[in-house]
Amino acid sequence: MKLLCPRVITGSLTALNKGAVDWGFQGLIAYGCENIVVIVEPKIVQVIQALEKHRCAVVKVKWAKENYCHDLASSYNLRLASADVAGHIFVWDVAAAVTTAMFSDGNRPIQDMEWLSLQDTSHDLLAVLHPPHSLVLWNADTGTKIWKKTYTESLLSFSFDPFDAANVAFLGQDCLLLVGDFSCHKLPSSKGRKFYISNSGGNISGSGSSSSLGGHGSSFSGATGVDKRTGTRQTLRSKVKSLVMQEGKHSRIEDGSNIMLTDCLQLGYHPAWRHCLILVYPREVLLVDLQIKQTVGIIPLERTGSPFVQVYACRQRDMLICLHENGSITVRMRKLCCSPAPTPNEPGSPYMTVGDSNVDVMYELRCQSDPMRLNKQARIYSISACPVTENKFSLLLGDSRILFWELRTVELAFAPHAYNQPVMSPLHTPGENITDQCTIPDSWTFPYRNNISTPKMVLSDMIGSIDSKVKSEHEVAFKFLLVGLLSGVASPIVVLRMCPPLTTKNWNIYKALLAVGTTCGSVQIFNLATGALWKEFNLHSCSVRGLEWVSLTGFLSYAYPTPGTNGLVKNELLLIDINTGRTRQLRGNRTAEEPPIELVRVSYLKQYVVVTFKDCPMEIWDLRSFTLLRQMPPNFPIVTSLEWSPSATVKNLKRRHASQESAKGSSDSTVASAREQTPEHTAQGSPAVELVDRQENKAAALKEHFVFTDNEGQLYHFFVEGSTVREGSKIPPDGNMGLITCIAWKGDTMVLADMDGNLSIWDLKARISKAVPTHRGWIKKIRFAPGRGNMKLLILYGDGVDIWDAKEVELVSSIKTPKDLPKLQDVEWAASDRPLLATDDGCIRVLDMKMRVSCSQIQHHDTLEVIFSPYLLPGKASLTLQYHLQHQPWRENYSLQMTDLTDTSEEFTQKLVNEQVDIIDSELKEYLPNCRFGIAQRCLFVAQLFGNESEINFWTVALHYLRREKACPLGKSDSFIKRTSSDVFVPSDALSREVEDLVLLDNRQQSELRESQQLWKSLRGLPLDCCWDVLVDQETFLKCNLQKLALHESRCTSYELAQQCIQEMIFLGQGDRAVHMLLDTDADSHSYYADCLRACLVATIRSSGASQSTIKLVATNLIANGKLLEGVELLCLIDKSLDACRYLQSYGKWNLAAWLAKCTLEYRECLEVFRRWVEHLCSPTVNLKSKAVLVLLSMGQFLKVIEMLYSMRYFSRAAVFAEACIEFGVLTESDENRILLVFGSYLNYAFYSVFSIFCMSYFHYFQSLPVSKLILSFRNKKRSSSLFSEHMHF
Repeated sequence: MKLLCPRVITGSLTALNKGAVDWGFQGLIAYGCENIVVIVEPKIVQVIQALEKHRCAVVKVKWAKENYCHDLASSYNLRLASADVAGHIFVWDVAAAVTTAMFSDGNRPIQDMEWLSLQDTSHDLLAVLHPPHSLVLWNADTGTKIWKKTYTESLLSFSFDPFDAANVAFLGQDCLLLVGDFSCHKLPSSKGRKFYISNSGGNISGSGSSSSLGGHGSSFSGATGVDKRTGTRQTLRSKVKSLVMQEGKHSRIEDGSNIMLTDCLQLGYHPAWRHCLILVYPREVLLVDLQIKQTVGIIPLERTGSPFVQVYACRQRDMLICLHENGSITVRMRKLCCSPAPTPNEPGSPYMTVGDSNVDVMYELRCQSDPMRLNKQARIYSISACPVTENKFSLLLGDSRILFWELRTVELAFAPHAYNQPVMSPLHTPGENITDQCTIPDSWTFPYRNNISTPKMVLSDMIGSIDSKVKSEHEVAFKFLLVGLLSGVASPIVVLRMCPPLTTKNWNIYKALLAVGTTCGSVQIFNLATGALWKEFNLHSCSVRGLEWVSLTGFLSYAYPTPGTNGLVKNELLLIDINTGRTRQLRGNRTAEEPPIELVRVSYLKQYVVVTFKDCPMEIWDLRSFTLLRQMPPNFPIVTSLEWSPSATVKNLKRRHASQESAKGSSDSTVASAREQTPEHTAQGSPAVELVDRQENKAAALKEHFVFTDNEGQLYHFFVEGSTVREGSKIPPDGNMGLITCIAWKGDTMVLADMDGNLSIWDLKARISKAVPTHRGWIKKIRFAPGRGNMKLLILYGDGVDIWDAKEVELVSSIKTPKDLPKLQDVEWAASDRPLLATDDGCIRVLDMKMRVSCSQIQHHDTLEVIFSPYLLPGKASLTLQYHLQHQPWRENYSLQMTDLTDTSEEFTQKLVNEQVDIIDSELKEYLPNCRFGIAQRCLFVAQLFGNESEINFWTVALHYLRREKACPLGKSDSFIKRTSSDVFVPSDALSREVEDLVLLDNRQQSELRESQQLWKSLRGLPLDCCWDVLVDQETFLKCNLQKLALHESRCTSYELAQQCIQEMIFLGQGDRAVHMLLDTDADSHSYYADCLRACLVATIRSSGASQSTIKLVATNLIANGKLLEGVELLCLIDKSLDACRYLQSYGKWNLAAWLAKCTLEYRECLEVFRRWVEHLCSPTVNLKSKAVLVLLSMGQFLKVIEMLYSMRYFSRAAVFAEACIEFGVLTESDENRILLVFGSYLNYAFYSVFSIFCMSYFHYFQSLPVSKLILSFRNKKRSSSLFSEHMHF
């Protein structure tokens, strides 16, 4: 058991704490409670840290992003930013419980803040929004203000675009502000674009889940129109919400058509859907497409549904987690619905989009948790989700309770009937099953064969994407499972009482238990070593008035309701056994009213208890027999304070032990007979055991004595022995003292305190007393600290608390309230040097002797279980653990246990690593040594285990494209568009195909290669989801964009939107649809003639290529004269998309160029565009090398990836990735500069052109880690290569 250290146990939250909660990639939850930042470990469901430096309520907490490569210079650490209502921002080292920076922009409050992650310049940048309209960018490491931007509108919150770091959306009081030039290098120059949400024609209908438009009418003004072309097209849906851009104050929309944003609860970008903004209202959720500035989806509530409170948008799958006011959580998953169209599909379109089709974005209700019974104190505050798994959620309530929910999948056959309905589209698993391994030939050494199921750690492992269909999929359904409940202090607190202190006789069974009485009648037992609620007893129907421990496992609790006019109440005095929960009325079931209990005091030997009443004589009870020893007469003095003597206890017991031997011997036979009647394993608290304990205690009855004072200050001395109560001496009152309020007695020192703030310290042995004025007013309580010779005295006043040294008669420390702390409710000693304070904010603070420190390092805290967290390990240990789990080239067989470090200096590191390995989930521990796809898959699991965002992104993309490259190289892949010249003859008859097949079959190697590729195609897995944007394969990317195009087409309510869709169709090669839409223009429109000519142009160019040179010249002139998109459109019409991409890149439209290249170009042309984009991303002004690495991965440029990782000094990632590439066999040997080497490092194989310098750097890097000794020992076994000896010697 560790020593008690300073900590805070928190209670109820305030309304200002509502938005202050965050679940970080570090795996921990942070939330604000009053002015305290609380850190929760969700796996063990325990508060592991509470940070207190704020003087005001905490309004925001944000974990630092982990989107960077970790090394010794930037190791794993717990960094957190917190902000209070006064505008102060603290950056914490959570593990060490210290602040690394503190800064503020004056005393201006804080509305929102966010760490910057989509950049490689620095991972210390923090953006902070101050009311009414200021955005400040800080360097959180140094507290330096980088720039400050002031806008013109009042802003409430903001959100960064997860796809483009330059885009920021602000939620204003009456508008949305979109900024497109955010940069961490310079101050944004623009004021942003203001948009207002308006109704196009009426109220929003709650019958559907989206507000889509039926098609294109006679005009594009947003009014209802009829399609004159067919006469059967439905009218435009008038109940549509759209974004209307307003530039000036005089052009503001009328209030009648505006939707007030003051009701908007939340704004945020959708992380799985580019250009999508989510607006949360109490009765609906809007999904706004920023490309067309319209609402493309609405999630309405049923008429009796509970209002929305918050929405979490998942990234791995297009899914929304919605929190409602009644505490229920709903899961809604996107479903794209297309209505049938009478016209056939256009060739190449993956779904029905031509004709009178309407594309609706719907979110189906998939799962719902049970609602909660809530009261005024337990209101819903916030929901947070694990960003790594996205299937674990925490629900924070106002009374500091946290509910931990986990989303799991079950087979559809076993799903609840409510979710097994035919109207819902099926959910499928990704398809990684053991049965797939039957397709792997026995001759293959890779991928590895095993009989272990792949762990489903994250959401993408549980369900596949919406459109995925593979053989091994099977239908599943969601269900919520409550996996944990964390409770805090039930505020408000009335009384504290610490259990008997630690001694040499009880240290092996001792628990530092604190009993807390509340106004609701419950008593909570907290273990101060862990800070966790151990047990809670609902004992009374009214407020608890006092607590007294009778042993380490039992306490007395008394309560009574508020007295009436007669001053009488029904007292409740209960004895509780905390192990069994058994309660017993000490004074019996007394139904008559009596004066309220004022004081209950238990003797030091726990034999007797004194109960005093208001204006009524006291009672003395025997705790061993639960009998009343004596009730004082009516004329007995009124007790104002009372204390038992601690002196005649153990010494007297030893002295009288010999004289009691005879009496004890006579009673042994009775005791033995009672024990024989008791079973060996009788539960504690049974009648037989109580009989034995009472008879033994009766034989050992000792004399104890107590003192008390009356209203006049006279001191009385009484003795209690067995059933005898005798009065002792009387001491007249001290003239310098007022009304005595409390007494403390320890050893030969007795201290009396009065209402005037005076102390009278008596030395009973020397028979002297000393008066000490404190000048603090009424003294409510005094308490000696436990421990022999420890004469520290804790004194509670009405306005604070002091600690005095009664031996030296000097003040040790002092606190004044509410200046230093909130008003105090009660004080106690948690240990000999740990004062314990209960404050008015519902918190319990364990402080140091100076009463200045209330938090300590996490490593000093006891935890319920060992915590798996690399962030709590030393830097070398965490990195050693990571490399040990990723790959072990120094061993023939992978092993989770580290046993190779024999150096004494590294034994501690090895111990830490093995302790962390032991607590990894058993399913993952079983799979890690037998990963089916080797090193790359193992690194992905380790990255998810560590919560390393950068590693997760890298290895997700790397593993996907390694599998695809093994199945079919990207240069030969069918996923890229193939361009064939019109003058090349391609035989298509059956005879030609048979001849071609015979030729191929004659080549055995090609046949085997094709068979191998076919097998790998079945093993390459599902495509990346749309959240990866241009990083997905071309087939999936084109499919997603065609779906989005159909969605835009169905929302065209204006001529401008129609022109935008036409341009997008031409970019995507959908010429027939573009012509169809151009001819759909109303004849009364001023652009009717131009659109007809344009339709003729598009149709003519697609059938004849004679005029390509002229069109290219016109396109070039348009671009030169500022008509960039118009010129690019002409180039795309004549299949010059590569030239179009080059022009776009020359004019700085890098994202549009990448989008166009991915949609229209073949592999080699797309690679050219992407290589130039990578050069731009790596430029010093942009500095997005991490994104450039992912772009190269998506194009299969693995060797370039290794080179870039080396240039970024990501040596460990480069080494492991190179090993993974070799394992997949995707790197080929070159005669000129690619020579296969065998060297003894973290790599077994390498290519000379890249690794001759790289390996040297990597070895020097690993010399600083404990695993370097293992690598060097492995290197000594691989010195057969002279080239290795030349380059690896150091």
